[in-house]
Amino acid sequence: MATVNEMLTQLKDQLEKNLSHTHHEFSRIRAGKASPNMLDGVMVEYYGAPTPLNQVANVGTPDARTLAIQPWDKSLIRPIETAIINSNLGFAPQNDGEMIRINVPALTEERRKDLVKMAKAEAENSKVGIRNIRKDFMEKVKSMQKDGLSEDEARGAEEEIQKTIDNYIKKTDDVLSAKEKEIMTV
Repeated sequence: MATVNEMLTQLKDQLEKNLSHTHHEFSRIRAGKASPNMLDGVMVEYYGAPTPLNQVANVGTPDARTLAIQPWDKSLIRPIETAIINSNLGFAPQNDGEMIRINVPALTEERRKDLVKMAKAEAENSKVGIRNIRKDFMEKVKSMQKDGLSEDEARGAEEEIQKTIDNYIKKTDDVLSAKEKEIMTV
């Protein structure tokens, strides 16, 4: 039988993974300035296999509005350009034969509001995950209580779980408000 402390450590591990996933999803939401993460989902046809762009090229940001993609193999310039166009990210890559540049257009007010909605939806998904984790761990406490955990220890564990859950919901809200501020900053 796992101890309450081991269970609380598992809880924090799962909540950290949830928060880390939320950070990753937020990094994919464009906030007006260029970021190599914007191209994370782009797959390039490389020797017949779809390969992530960052494994066949160096992706950098020479300035706040430009992405520069430097392929490690010059023959990949065309396939990379095609992959970016086909990814439906709304970018128009410019190929100069050596590298590909993408000018990231400034966001309109309407597009910024749509991005905030996307961020809020992602935060809500994160909170649903947190609530599911809470439910699982509360059930573990009940199970441990049936296996001999005292009522006082069970109540203490449930309070500690709730306190930890509240803390991670606040962290998720903080990450969301920071992302909203980043998106709405012109």
